[in-house]
Amino acid sequence: MNTFWAYFWPIFGAGLIIGVITGLAAFRAPRAKPKDREAAIQRWHRRRRIVLAGGTVVALAAAGLWHGPIGAAHRFAAQVERDARLTLVSYEMTQVHAAVHRGPFTRQLVLSGPADDFQRRELVRTMETLPGVSDATWSNAGRGTPLIAEGAGASLLGFLIGLVLAYLVELRRRYNAQWNW
Repeated sequence: MNTFWAYFWPIFGAGLIIGVITGLAAFRAPRAKPKDREAAIQRWHRRRRIVLAGGTVVALAAAGLWHGPIGAAHRFAAQVERDARLTLVSYEMTQVHAAVHRGPFTRQLVLSGPADDFQRRELVRTMETLPGVSDATWSNAGRGTPLIAEGAGASLLGFLIGLVLAYLVELRRRYNAQWNW
């Protein structure tokens, strides 16, 4: 399982789509008569701020929905724990248990069970190489970044890239609007 494709890519794509739609709505230039142009520009700036703030909230809400109610975090944790269990079985270390740190979900893998010092060091090193695991440890310290924060960051990155794409589309539309022959 690749963490990028399984967890981050869908929420990045959702943020990208939300960013494009928000940008197309926010960057549309006002159409007003010359006598009340200043008032129209002020209304446009206020509307643009509201639309951009609303789009940001929607992108963050999409990340929260993806993480929780849609269940991407639980699927991610189940897959990582299954891979860790298969690794432990292949090393014949069935007494050792591996679980993803919860409360909040992180990409940290917490190991528990009987093992000597050499086995502990090597199991930590081996478990850190599993796809989706950022860190493996024998203590439940919870040092990792929460998975929802990483998902929100991916969503906001997609949102910002979507805004840039929408801005470029609007610039092209404005440039082409001068040719009215």
